[in-house]
Amino acid sequence: MIRQLSLKDYEGVAGSALIDEIRSLGESLQGYNVRHINSTIIGGGVAEILSSLVPLMEDVGLTVNWEVLAGTTEFFHTTKLFHNGMHGQPVNITGEMLENYLAIAQKNQNLLDGDADLVVIHDQQPLGLTAFRGRTRGRWLWYCHVDPRYAVPEVWYFLAPMVATCDAAVFHLPEYARDLPVLQYFMPPAIDPLSDKNKEVSPADYEAVLEKLGVDPEGPPVILQVSRFDRLKDPAGVIEAFKLVRKNIACRLILAGGSADDDPEGATILEEVRSLAEGDPDITVLSLNPDANLEINVLQRRADVIVQKSLREGFGLTATEALWKGKPLVATPTGGLAYQVLNEETGLTARTVEEVALQVERLLVNPTLGRRLGAAGREHVRQRFILPVYLYNWLKLINLLNGRRCG
Repeated sequence: MIRQLSLKDYEGVAGSALIDEIRSLGESLQGYNVRHINSTIIGGGVAEILSSLVPLMEDVGLTVNWEVLAGTTEFFHTTKLFHNGMHGQPVNITGEMLENYLAIAQKNQNLLDGDADLVVIHDQQPLGLTAFRGRTRGRWLWYCHVDPRYAVPEVWYFLAPMVATCDAAVFHLPEYARDLPVLQYFMPPAIDPLSDKNKEVSPADYEAVLEKLGVDPEGPPVILQVSRFDRLKDPAGVIEAFKLVRKNIACRLILAGGSADDDPEGATILEEVRSLAEGDPDITVLSLNPDANLEINVLQRRADVIVQKSLREGFGLTATEALWKGKPLVATPTGGLAYQVLNEETGLTARTVEEVALQVERLLVNPTLGRRLGAAGREHVRQRFILPVYLYNWLKLINLLNGRRCG
């Protein structure tokens, strides 16, 4: 669902100087036609980003369309294997799967607009549309929202030739660069500080949401991880760490996650997590709707310590959300998490189950440390990872591409 806030609404958060710079960058792009294509309209970080980014791009003066790929269960099973393979997990992909992947792209070629100045392909699901690039006149850009450094050959060597037909590839971080014959640009994602997931919450909404979720607003401290139910988020490791902490400090654990149409593994992982937590009254597993943004907001504000124990992470916007709310955060320093959680500055880092438990304990017994880290974390996000900064970076990229085209 696309939100209808304007750029001016963000002035109080981002500052007037940045808003003025954004307007200035947009002056040469009036009417510039951008077409975003991804695989789901709700659920997952890309859809969430686009729902806020698209109206702000339009407010600056661009003409923007957001199209969603239509796929089958078999297609999304294949692209989930691509996702796992991009993170270095062994996968078994058959020739039949690849044929089906390309056939779905052919069925979705109607999503393309020959008059678009820029076509943005988000992640691997719509990448097959590059076969029809010749029907468009504008530039093409592939935006990779995962860390591709560990991609297994059978996935990367299938996708890379498609990426090579684009004019540019965008990665979140410089270290994600690959050997590609195209311009590579580095642009981390961002949260929308005014969205339901990140805005300030009234006391009435706070109490109502907690009551609805069955979460006690009082009592022992709460440790929280918010993430998709995915093995790469290591929910099992979080449960182990929690049990170590509970030996010394009375506390509770909440594992909260949603689902997305393009992630068929989520239900299986959810059942595994529920099985691990079964019979433990101090562990709550919440399967939330994809649009449960206010619920996540309230849970993050209720938490005393937030954990993000990802084994692999493209960027980790759930960590960004936690930092924005000034919460003490313990995270593994992998991928984009290492850029957000600066150890002893904006949060605490830990890799093993035991290290996570020790760092969580530190924060529970020393709330002053948590408040200091939380305040620094919020400012770190405000300066680097909020929507107006992201829009500014987008406009710089489009101007760069436009200059290359014109010159």
